[in-house]
Amino acid sequence: MATAAKPNVKEDNFAWEGKDKSGKVVRGEMRSSSESTVRSNLRRQGVLVTKVKKQKAKGGGSITEKDIALFTRQLATMMKAGVPLLQSFDIVGKGNSNPAVAKLLLDIKTEVETGSSLNQAFRKYPLYFDPLFCNLVQAGEQAGILESLLDRLATYKEKILGIKKKIKGALFYPISVLVVAFIVVAVIMIFVIPQFKSVFSGFGAELPAPTLVVIAISEIFVGYWWAIFGGLGAAIYGFMELWKRSTAMQIFMDRLSLKLPVFGDLLVKSAIARWTRTLSTMFAAGVPLVEALDSVGGAAGNYIYKTATKQIQGEVSTGNSLTMAMQNSNVFPSMVLQMVAIGEESGQLDSMLSKVADFFEEEVDNAVDALSSLMEPMIMVVLGGLIGGIIIAMYLPIFKLGSVVG
Repeated sequence: MATAAKPNVKEDNFAWEGKDKSGKVVRGEMRSSSESTVRSNLRRQGVLVTKVKKQKAKGGGSITEKDIALFTRQLATMMKAGVPLLQSFDIVGKGNSNPAVAKLLLDIKTEVETGSSLNQAFRKYPLYFDPLFCNLVQAGEQAGILESLLDRLATYKEKILGIKKKIKGALFYPISVLVVAFIVVAVIMIFVIPQFKSVFSGFGAELPAPTLVVIAISEIFVGYWWAIFGGLGAAIYGFMELWKRSTAMQIFMDRLSLKLPVFGDLLVKSAIARWTRTLSTMFAAGVPLVEALDSVGGAAGNYIYKTATKQIQGEVSTGNSLTMAMQNSNVFPSMVLQMVAIGEESGQLDSMLSKVADFFEEEVDNAVDALSSLMEPMIMVVLGGLIGGIIIAMYLPIFKLGSVVG
């Protein structure tokens, strides 16, 4: 028999105050459709309500991965200290400076109060809590070690965020310098070179080839600056949209990124560190290996490793060892395979995977430091050559004129 769909009921936040069964004054917030519903829910919990007030809607910023990692760490700390789950949500939510995070935590708390398990409440917000997060929370609830799993999950989130931050930092520096260099060159071409051109027009002599090239480029910038900037902006926007919407484009870029001369090795190490860290965390939490591999591929952050993980999962489910399946995927170095083999033979796979992750995270740190040291002189040479070349090209006619007069 078909059931009628529930109408969409607008819910608001209500601050309440009352007394519990022992007469102690208690306060909190609840998300509900009306004040009467709040009062009836609290009465069922044994709270004698003295005050209920509707809260004004708060504006807020977006919720980032860093916010989720911080919330996980705070919740784990509260629960390890013996604070009850719902009270932990109250403390963490009220102490958060981001209104959007506070509202999210209040909504999750309301879900738990109305009978949902914690992992079910998290699953209702897939934008912020991925399957890996929810599966680990579920494993913790089932095993009765939720606070321990939350602590492990917080550590995992912090380490993954650390790797992402290092990769973004390594890529941001050269890109930002190139953008600034382009803007500086464009300003020189549009505003400075034409002044030199007007001076050279009265020389009555043939200009050197480098000077003629720079002046020709300047004329293109002056005449078509709107097309250059507009076309460049449209190209970047189109590329980003295509990358978001096209799976083929994402696959192509992921393949290309791993083969880049300088950055490729860094991205490979980062993907392996994230892959092994994720699998170690899932396996240590008691999640079966085949099921754990569901979340591992996406966590690596690269389509090549995602595809390889599906292949590994298929081979493991048919009886192959993890080591053999990883070797057949051809994306892991021999050191990783040897460590996994030792882990499987000794029954300490999670420990060995964690050590591999530690090793590659340190490798990422060293690679980022080396890359920064390498990029600085390279960028200085490129910028110096570019700006210096323009200056020399524009001063060559002056030098030539001075030698003729002399």
